[in-house]
Amino acid sequence: MPPKLILASASEARARMLHSAGVDCEIAPVRIDETALRASLQAEAAHPRDIADVLAEAKARKASRNADDALVLGSDQILSLDKATFGKPENRAAAAKQLATLSGQRHSLFSAAVIYENSEPVWRHLGVAHLTMRTLREDEIDAYLDKAWPAIAGSVGCYHLEGLGVQLFDRVEGDFFTIQGLPLLPLLGYLRIRGVI
Repeated sequence: MPPKLILASASEARARMLHSAGVDCEIAPVRIDETALRASLQAEAAHPRDIADVLAEAKARKASRNADDALVLGSDQILSLDKATFGKPENRAAAAKQLATLSGQRHSLFSAAVIYENSEPVWRHLGVAHLTMRTLREDEIDAYLDKAWPAIAGSVGCYHLEGLGVQLFDRVEGDFFTIQGLPLLPLLGYLRIRGVI
């Protein structure tokens, strides 16, 4: 019997990507103190890709404690602009501030995925995409948030590229799935090797 896959995340987007690709998985979100972990790594001047990787691994590790013989997938995404990193906005005002900061800028999205099996890491991948947001006026940001908030509240960067958020951009470089928060193609390759799909 192939191992079952457990997604250690409450992300509807990640679950939807997996299900749309024909991958059966159990959803088992875990709680970790992402804020404290991210702050600690930032204090050590960790690269954003390393922050995404550590957060993804922390989720997979924690969920694997109660998942004998299953493959446990943890994933996380970090947005980086110059040396600053961004997470999900706490409220609409924070979303407006993030969008104003990203306006006219090229930023990077780092999407990490880590799989644990029997409490040990067995696979990991980090995808990166670069996006250039067009210059936005304050009234454009307000009009966008009138339509998109609160649906984008759980999105790093305050946009859904697969929806209205695409109108915010001049240029997108990278894998669409990575932008949505999961390096899906490399993950599918590993799941095929393991017989999950």
